[in-house]
Amino acid sequence: MSSGLAELAQIPWTVVLSGSRTIAQIDYLKAENLLLREKLRTKRVILTDAERKRLAMLGKALGRKGLAAIATIASPETILR
Repeated sequence: MSSGLAELAQIPWTVVLSGSRTIAQIDYLKAENLLLREKLRTKRVILTDAERKRLAMLGKALGRKGLAAIATIASPETILR
């Protein structure tokens, strides 16, 4: 195999390994967010317009269903309005 083909053969493993790391990071952040939310108990988190806009920009890529699975400080409707 030439060196170019050998490099191409390594790409899927690199993607898989970085994908696994990303999934682990996301799982950790989800757990951390839930812990922080539990500490707040029933206290309402009030978002500024800038904070809501920031979440909306990131949340748009996930869509309502994706946000419903992970959003903890505001509902998908609040974030996406």
